[in-house]
Amino acid sequence: RGKGGKKKEKEKRAPATTKRPQVYSGIQRVTRVIETKRAKLVLIAHDVDPLEVVIFLPALCRKMEIPYAIVKDKSLLGKLVNRKTCACIAFTQLNPQDKPAFDKLVESVKKTFNDRFDDIKRKWGGMRLSKKAKQKLASKKKRRN
Repeated sequence: RGKGGKKKEKEKRAPATTKRPQVYSGIQRVTRVIETKRAKLVLIAHDVDPLEVVIFLPALCRKMEIPYAIVKDKSLLGKLVNRKTCACIAFTQLNPQDKPAFDKLVESVKKTFNDRFDDIKRKWGGMRLSKKAKQKLASKKKRRN
């Protein structure tokens, strides 16, 4: 209490050699992590309302070549980050012992979502013509000949 006496020396902590695993949640943070290419995997909930909040994330992930997956329930994502619900999450850092299992998960996600984009993408039309359209094409062909 007085001015005299022993001074307490602060204990210096050793710098952490391994980084803690990090999970980012929320649209704004996840978007920032994707744009800076720090995300290793992005999980998006399918039942987000309004859907426009997350509709751009798959395109952004494809552009930045980051694996993404659409999962069943936003409450399951919320459990990962200790909240009720969460629209999307991004994994950035991992424990070294979890790396092999995570790599396996990323490979299956890439096969299921990223590599199959052209198959999953909705195709409009398909050249199925109605009866009236077929008749118009036939009449145009007759006029040409």
